[in-house]
Amino acid sequence: MSDQGNLSHIPPRLVLVTGPSGSGRSTALKALEDIGFEAIDNMPSSLVPRLVRARLERPLALGLDTRNRDFSVDALLTLVEALASLPDTSFDLLYLDCSEDALIRRFAETRRRHPLRPDLPPADGVGLETRLLKTVRSRADMLIDTSALSPHDLRAEIVQLFAPQGRVAMGVQVQSFSYKRGIPRGVDMVFDCRFLNNPHWQPELRSFDGRDPAVAAFIMQDARALPFFDKIHALVESLLPEFAEQGKPLIMVALGCTGGQHRSVAMAEKLANALARGPWRVSKRHRELERKAGVEASANG
Repeated sequence: MSDQGNLSHIPPRLVLVTGPSGSGRSTALKALEDIGFEAIDNMPSSLVPRLVRARLERPLALGLDTRNRDFSVDALLTLVEALASLPDTSFDLLYLDCSEDALIRRFAETRRRHPLRPDLPPADGVGLETRLLKTVRSRADMLIDTSALSPHDLRAEIVQLFAPQGRVAMGVQVQSFSYKRGIPRGVDMVFDCRFLNNPHWQPELRSFDGRDPAVAAFIMQDARALPFFDKIHALVESLLPEFAEQGKPLIMVALGCTGGQHRSVAMAEKLANALARGPWRVSKRHRELERKAGVEASANG
């Protein structure tokens, strides 16, 4: 690597993230950022040597792929070897692998064009990129196959691999869902909210969801709602330290109701807000509301 300069500020941990388009690079970089990395995506490889010598106080994660304006396999491999030789730096090349079938399906679902072959079917670009990155894949220090992983699964894998032991609080994701579409995969605890009074039968509330204050207030007026919430809150709070002691990076708690719009959403919001007052990294997901928003976006697209 040229521009040797002063190496005193090279980050002690450096991760280069690459892989085919659609394999989850943006998700991986966001996960690394959440656990303390300075994350930069799609940076020209020619500028990386100067960047790693900047005065950085955090570990550094860089995303590079075939979209980079100066991308070439030879240049990327040369950069990898230069970064790997930096003194006093722990360097890893993380390759996000994915089957061609899964990549083609993802491009079809999102209606995106492949950056290498924007005027042709995605399969053409996927095949070309897979062949192009074959040598880079073989050089990877770490490889994650994202073919069957959701973004949430990939985040958990990243945390498991890169979070320093004891440095990052365990993540807790609180989800709402509809029993009509089944219990979410991979959840650790499930609670059923279907016995609570249903705002769906109130015409003035039906079109809103459980995040609306009027909907939440209606649900909490049910004499059973607060005792139910207090019990599940106490149970989850009592179990989280035990999961953390086992080294689990992420615990997922799911609350379900009939349609996944009112009762489960309100209870998930309330539980997530309560848990966020503790030491955990808490996130929320409302599966059916996300699905509804995606359908509406597609209809308007």
